[in-house]
Amino acid sequence: MGTSITFKRPDGKDANGYLANAARGNAPGVVVIQEWWGLCDQIKGLCDRFAVAGFDALAPDLYKGKVVPYHDTDAAGKEMNSLDFMDATTQTVRGAAQYLSKNGAKVGLTGFCLGGAVTIIGAVKVPELTAGVVFYGIPPEQAAKPADVKIPLQAHFANKDDWCTPALVDGFEKAMKAAGKSLELFRYDAAHAFVNEQRQSVHDRHAAELAWGRATEFFKKHLG
Repeated sequence: MGTSITFKRPDGKDANGYLANAARGNAPGVVVIQEWWGLCDQIKGLCDRFAVAGFDALAPDLYKGKVVPYHDTDAAGKEMNSLDFMDATTQTVRGAAQYLSKNGAKVGLTGFCLGGAVTIIGAVKVPELTAGVVFYGIPPEQAAKPADVKIPLQAHFANKDDWCTPALVDGFEKAMKAAGKSLELFRYDAAHAFVNEQRQSVHDRHAAELAWGRATEFFKKHLG
């Protein structure tokens, strides 16, 4: 349904991504950020779903063409740990937001796992954004403080998660509330990465559909 595109980062460099357009011409935009596996077919499929739901969706390729197979967590960890999160967010993700906003459209940001952390950094560092939806990812405080978040956030977390742990989620929720920030937070009795239907070991269809409905409603409310 979508297509591979090249777009400009603020620094003038080229970045690549997968774009799926909504049927209507003046649709709002959603930037979709990959998990630690890279820009795989599952993330492209989510862009297609956003397009069906009425949004132009663009997933920037933060790993520059590299996609890690699901069984290789060591390689995925290596890719994630070698990613410059600040450059990825303030340049590649911001470039994607600028691309989607060029006709005056409002733009939201969402991401999964690694992309959830990037979404929170983007909520602090990317001025083109109007709203964000976080899926099971939180960056370290030195990367993005909850007090500095500039847009309304909705967040979805798994109770069975040893990476983005319930304790980490509680701390994030507390810090957002203390700073008076707009946050809708949902917890699911599911495993980390429960939205990914290609990974049957963790996918929870009920939780995934519930979260998807909440996310699209939130974006419709804030982006139009």
